[in-house]
Amino acid sequence: MTEYGADLLIRAEAVHTLVPGQAPQRALAVRGDRIAALSRDPNGLDHLVTARTVVQDLPGATVLPAFDDTHTHLIFAGHSAHDVPVHLARTIPEFLDLIRERAARTPEGEWIRTTTNWQELNLAERRMPTAAELDRATGRHPVLVKRGGHNDVVNTYALRLAGVTEDTPVPPGGVIGRDADGRLNGRLIDNALGLVERFVPAADRARRIDGLRVASGQYAATGIGTVRDCAVSLDDYSLLLAAHESGVLRTRVRALVSALGLGSAAQVEDLLDAMEDWRYRADPWLQVWGVKFGLDGGLEAGATEEPYACDHAFSGTLVWEPDALVEAVEAVVRRGWRVGTHAYGDRAVRVLLDVYERVLERNPGLPARTLVMEHGGLAGVEQRARAAALGIPVTIQQPLLHDTAEVEREFWGPERVAALFPARGWLDQGALITAGSDFPVGRFGAMRSVWGMTTRQTVIGVQGPEHAVSYDEAVALHTVNAARLLGEEHLRGTLTPGRLADLTIWDRDPGRSPADELRDLNPTHTLLGGRAVHHPGTNH
Repeated sequence: MTEYGADLLIRAEAVHTLVPGQAPQRALAVRGDRIAALSRDPNGLDHLVTARTVVQDLPGATVLPAFDDTHTHLIFAGHSAHDVPVHLARTIPEFLDLIRERAARTPEGEWIRTTTNWQELNLAERRMPTAAELDRATGRHPVLVKRGGHNDVVNTYALRLAGVTEDTPVPPGGVIGRDADGRLNGRLIDNALGLVERFVPAADRARRIDGLRVASGQYAATGIGTVRDCAVSLDDYSLLLAAHESGVLRTRVRALVSALGLGSAAQVEDLLDAMEDWRYRADPWLQVWGVKFGLDGGLEAGATEEPYACDHAFSGTLVWEPDALVEAVEAVVRRGWRVGTHAYGDRAVRVLLDVYERVLERNPGLPARTLVMEHGGLAGVEQRARAAALGIPVTIQQPLLHDTAEVEREFWGPERVAALFPARGWLDQGALITAGSDFPVGRFGAMRSVWGMTTRQTVIGVQGPEHAVSYDEAVALHTVNAARLLGEEHLRGTLTPGRLADLTIWDRDPGRSPADELRDLNPTHTLLGGRAVHHPGTNH
């Protein structure tokens, strides 16, 4: 009896398996790390109860699969866990005070870093701080202020330490910011980030591992069970391994090793050589998914077909020549890895599809879902049809649009902002799309993302309501579709006997919650492989 019993039995109001056509179940049994059985009768699995079985009677609860965030940056979240929390500031003086407070208890000469999940338009001054202002917070420490993954602001100490002067050549695909008088203002964008960041020492290893514990727990608390981290350095992956071996990771991780900043196939080959040791690691908690490229910039430098609304002489930045990117992508796929490429503006989407089409023609027989488009922000009707025909999956991030809509409206104008992340069109045209947050640019959270995709609500109101999808479709983008993108549909995405017991438990049915409640709704429990990684009283 004990040999065939359950380790965990959940009785709930509804267990939504997400198996097409299957009615809600009322009981779910877990044995080991797998789902053992389901029943429409809440007492239908009682014969599996043994002395060791943990029974959860939750008569009002709803059970769903754990959600995936298919484009996010857990590493950034882990770094930020112990950084200066400037995302709490609402004015530049408050921003500087937070840095000043940290400087007062930091040994002279040590780097000071900030959190990355903030937007300048949330500050009363509606702009970024300058190097001169950071100098007033501290002149005794180098300061690195990051905003998302494409923008830094540093103080004069940091510029001097890195040897960046007004005569420093601007790297291709990068920007070194200047004020109206031509002096350095501390701003660095895209390929210019490395000018200073390479001088920032890694944080203490134990501190970084604890940051991953905190950050992965925060993801799990919102219902996210698996993250696809889309910019992981070689050192970052070693840190993830150490965190996993220490037992502190509370999400599964699929890592895209970053090729950002590289400019040739030869450099990519060197990166691939360093990845060889990870090729055959089949751990269900932590795996390398493939390699991440960037084709254009972010909010301020996405490559568009038409000029920016704020500058009719500017249409964004492409950071790779197409021929060079074809060679680099081929280097990856010929080694058996997959590729995810950042393409945000419509010009970048068009060029990326050209690149991917050439790679597919020159490498017949590539496995499905080897080539993925990250974002596809401004993909139009023709581009969406072309991606679907080529079999190119796309990851979209509604929380990114929600949090940055006002910033993007200034750069691109209202019509293009309303056209971003056209989920309805992607689905109707038959593309495989999945959903995520792009934290730290967007705020992560399972139902926050679902709410955004169903309402198209942003910080400046509803944008592009014709691109909204249904609740069920939005949930599928984070579960069924996500597992398919990762090639793990036999393991995750639906609640089926034999699959991993990756579950979320909600004290009400999210699908029946009013929109204003859905946004901030979090599960009471998140389980991975039948083990609770978030539950009431969890300390993140």
